Amino acid sequence: MDVTIRPVRAEEYEALGEITAQAYIGDGLLDFGTGDPYLEQLRAVGRRAAEALVLAAVDAGGELLGGVTYVAPGSPWADVAGPDEAEFRMLAVSGTARGRGAGEALVRACVDRARAAGGLSGIVLSTQSSMEAAHRIYRRLGFVRTPERDWSPLPGFTLLTFRLPL
Repeated sequence: MDVTIRPVRAEEYEALGEITAQAYIGDGLLDFGTGDPYLEQLRAVGRRAAEALVLAAVDAGGELLGGVTYVAPGSPWADVAGPDEAEFRMLAVSGTARGRGAGEALVRACVDRARAAGGLSGIVLSTQSSMEAAHRIYRRLGFVRTPERDWSPLPGFTLLTFRLPL
C-alpha cells in the first residue's frame, strides 16, 4: 500500500482525534471505556500539534489512516524520554486501515525524524502489554524492551517501555 506520512493539517484534527480515540476504545485500552479521562488527550490533536509534531498517515487517495505524536527533547509531551532522546506517543491507525502498513510507516517516520535531529542517543516509547501488534512493529524495527524504565501513570497500571538506540 502507498502510505504518505506528513504533518497533520488543522482540518484533520478532529478526524485524527476520533481515529485515535476509537482505536484505544476498540482495542479495550482504556480502563474506563468511553468515560475514560484519557480520551480528552487522545482527541486533543490541535493541542498536541501546537506543542509537539503530530504526523498523519494518508493513502494515495488522501484518506486519513492514522497518526502519531513525535516528541522532541524538552517537549511537555515527553513521558519517559531523557534529555538526549526523542519519544513518540499515541500511535493509532483506524480499524479499516490496519494491516496496510500505516502503523509501521508512522513509526519509521518518527525514527527518521529523531535520526535527522542529530545528537540524540535514542528514541523511546511507552506501550500497554496488550498492544502486541505494535510490539511486533517495534521489535522488527530494532526497538528493545527497557523494563527498568517501565512506569505507572496510575496505581496498578504499568506501561512497558521500548528504546531504539540511534
